This record gives sequence, C-alpha cells and structure tokens, in this order.
Amino acid sequence: MALNKIALKTEIKSILDDMKQRNEDATDEFATRLSNAIDDYVKGIQITYTTGLTASTFPVVGVFQYTVS
Repeated sequence: MALNKIALKTEIKSILDDMKQRNEDATDEFATRLSNAIDDYVKGIQITYTTGLTASTFPVVGVFQYTVS
C-alpha cells in the first residue's frame, strides 16, 4: 500500500476539529493523536524495488511484504 496523504490530511483535520471544541487545555491529547496519525501514515509505506538484486541471471523485482514497526 502506498502512503495515503489524503487519509493523513483527513485525520489531522478531524483532530483539529475535535480540539476546537475543547474547553480545557488538550495539548497532550492533540500531540498523542497527531503522532499516532503520523505513525499510521508512515507504517503504510510500500517499497517497490526493481534493481540491485539478482537471482541466477534474472533481476529480482517486486514489493517488500514487511510491516514497519
């Protein structure tokens, strides 16, 4: 899955909209929710490789099937 910038933007807007409705200082909650959204965004990366590895006489191409943690 490629990084989904639209989903990240939507999540950030949702967090900001929620924070506008708070009567108390919600800085810690905002920081936690924003860092979680960014973490989820980065973990959604898909790396496609096309060169650099060979198996026998054929180049290795494909997509890494790995979860970033």
